[in-house]
Amino acid sequence: MLLLEVISGERLAKPERGKMRVHKISNVNKALDFIASKGVKLVSIGAEEIVDGNVKMTLGMIWTIILRFAIQDISVEETSAKEGLLLWCQRKTAPYKNVNIQNFHISWKDGLGFCALIHRHRPELIDYGKLRKDDPLTNLNTAFDVAEKYLDIPKMLDAEDIVGTARPDEKAIMTYVSSFYHAFSGAQKAETAANRICKVLAVNQENEQLMEDYEKLASDLLEWIRRTIPWLENRAPENTMHAMQQKLEDFRDYRRLHKPPKVQEKCQLEINFNTLQTKLRLSNRPAFMPSEGRMVSDINNAWGCLEQAEKGYEEWLLNEIRRLERLDHLAEKFRQKASIHEAWTDGKEAMLRQKDYETATLSEIKALLKKHEAFESDLAAHQDRVEQIAAIAQELNELDYYDSPSVNARCQKICDQWDNLGALTQKRREALERTEKLLETIDQLYLEYAKRAAPFNNWMEGAMEDLQDTFIVHTIEEIQGLTTAHEQFKATLPDADKERLAILGIHNEVSKIVQTYHVNMAGTNPYTTITPQEINGKWDHVRQLVPRRDQALTEEHARQQHNERLRKQFAAQANVIGPWIQTKMEEIGRISIEMHGTLEDQLNHLRQYEKSIVNYKPKIDQLEGDHQLIQEALIFDNKHTNYTMEHIRVGWEQLLTTIARTINEVENQILTRDAKGISQEQMNEFRASFNHFDRDHSGTLGPEEFKACLISLGYDIGNDPQKKTGMMDTDDFRACLISMGYNMGEAEFARIMSIVDPNRLGVVTFQAFIDFMSRETADTDTADQVMASFKILAGDKNYITVDELRRELPPDQAEYCIARMAPYAGPDSVPGALDYMSFSTALYGESDL
Repeated sequence: MLLLEVISGERLAKPERGKMRVHKISNVNKALDFIASKGVKLVSIGAEEIVDGNVKMTLGMIWTIILRFAIQDISVEETSAKEGLLLWCQRKTAPYKNVNIQNFHISWKDGLGFCALIHRHRPELIDYGKLRKDDPLTNLNTAFDVAEKYLDIPKMLDAEDIVGTARPDEKAIMTYVSSFYHAFSGAQKAETAANRICKVLAVNQENEQLMEDYEKLASDLLEWIRRTIPWLENRAPENTMHAMQQKLEDFRDYRRLHKPPKVQEKCQLEINFNTLQTKLRLSNRPAFMPSEGRMVSDINNAWGCLEQAEKGYEEWLLNEIRRLERLDHLAEKFRQKASIHEAWTDGKEAMLRQKDYETATLSEIKALLKKHEAFESDLAAHQDRVEQIAAIAQELNELDYYDSPSVNARCQKICDQWDNLGALTQKRREALERTEKLLETIDQLYLEYAKRAAPFNNWMEGAMEDLQDTFIVHTIEEIQGLTTAHEQFKATLPDADKERLAILGIHNEVSKIVQTYHVNMAGTNPYTTITPQEINGKWDHVRQLVPRRDQALTEEHARQQHNERLRKQFAAQANVIGPWIQTKMEEIGRISIEMHGTLEDQLNHLRQYEKSIVNYKPKIDQLEGDHQLIQEALIFDNKHTNYTMEHIRVGWEQLLTTIARTINEVENQILTRDAKGISQEQMNEFRASFNHFDRDHSGTLGPEEFKACLISLGYDIGNDPQKKTGMMDTDDFRACLISMGYNMGEAEFARIMSIVDPNRLGVVTFQAFIDFMSRETADTDTADQVMASFKILAGDKNYITVDELRRELPPDQAEYCIARMAPYAGPDSVPGALDYMSFSTALYGESDL
């Protein structure tokens, strides 16, 4: 009767004597009806069996009641009540030595399982370290006594019965353990709330670290660009070839050693930024906005300024080297011609100022006059050299030669001297002509000798000058032209030799006349200072210079052949590497829009592809080496290829950047898929729809293409911005199109475009498309969920204390919250109360943190 009253909650009437059994059955039926109203199904048991004392039936009913009201509501990870209770026990006792809960009978005989459950939740109640596995009675009694005294769990079991039984009663153990579950359910609820908060805080801490890493990397890269641009913009020319070649070597080191790592840093920065933004979207956090001046667009702008400064720098260096080479050549030519001219003019002024004609005989006067005529002829012949010297000096000035002042001074001195020689020559001629009438005799042979010897001597001097003239060529055709001219010169030597012999014959004839007629000629030719010995000496010198010129031209021809081999060697590689880079770029573009296997398969394929590209780097380095050889040889053009080293460098950097970005895109897709619970079939379906409307294979969709793609996936945004219809069959899709009039709501479509195209570029990338679809099809943590978890830890208060945070959360995350939570200002506030509500909304960007 008492049990039935407890179960039904009603006071039952005491049966009168004689009517005892009827009243008992009536009372029991009332209790059974109440039990049935609570959803407990009693099979094969009635009031008569209980009234008649059927122990087996009565105990079965009691177990059914216990199972319904004490055990049935227990559920861990959606398992059954029994399995859930066992899983809960296993998790709570897992850290404890000598405890291995596998069932609800023999696993509990040593008592350590009960003690472990108590110690896990209330460690101050039991000193677990002092318990021994070989003393089960002490362990069991300790657990039962503590549970009854401190946890309000009645002592349902007897320690001696459990130890003395081979297999304790499973239902009794299970009933008793369920009391512990209900006693500690509040702690379990708090633990669940703490786990949720820890997870959210960990995401925030990781995101903040990524933001700090991005800011530092962006600052370092911008600082490097800021330091490098002035160096590239400095186009101040150097005065010497060595200094300019050192600048070229510094630029080579910059392109080969310093810039490539910065290209990788820039690419990694973009990848880190995209990954961070993806993680923020997946965790329902506001987008990361870098500090002013450190946006990806700012870095791209700075990088563009760097490449603009770099553009043309190498070409300027090579032009400057070519200019200096030309200047050195011209300066040497100027010095050579000036030295020859100065040697010729040495003593000429003194000669012209002589007044020897005043005391000379008639024959001597005639001789002086003829000699002066020969000098004038020689002077006229040297006019061309003086003009060449002036022209070279003018060209050096126009080319901004660093030593122009000394060149101009020397040139001015030569011109002034030349003008003075002209004036003195004219003055002496006038003096000689005044006395010509007094002088009648002249030696015609000497005159003829002088007239022929002077131009021949000038020709030999010109020949020697040409044979010793330095030259600079850049192609085989140019050296072949010089060789042809030299061969033509050698062909004139026989005729020149005949002229030499004729001139010497004239001198021999003079000697014969002098010897025959004993003429007094003062021992010298009065018309010229050119002696036969000087003619023979210069002729021998010309003959010696011819083979030297042959050797110099031969060596230069060999050098030009070597340069041509360098051109062909570079072109052979560049004509392979250039198309290879273009092909790889096209293949990467094709891979990024094709669907073959899972995203992991695509990622592995891309990483293998990236490995094959990186393995190609030695060919680029080899080409760089050939390019350096070409520049060191001062080769400025290459007709065998349209590819320059700069083309190859830019293409290679774009190839590395493109494969890295493509891999990052697939990684972000995997991250999105896993975080949002998108299946591989959904991902394939998204990709297939995107590719179908990406008709130009650009990897992006225009607004109309994007709208058509959404319609093809059954996304109805005609009237309800929040409506997601999922996939539609053909009839539904047709009805959708008709209902929209083949046109989505403009306001809704504008809202979607602002999400997928925040920068208003007019295109939608696949990653933005995936982010949008995943956001529309998956659930995420919300600020309300985090707020509810904090409320559990706070014991349903509107605020939380520092002690509660430190007790419920790991130390680093507790301190993270304490440092960022604002003081609570509500009417129920206490000293030290913290506002967890504003903190929760701030985590999701709904307020300021």
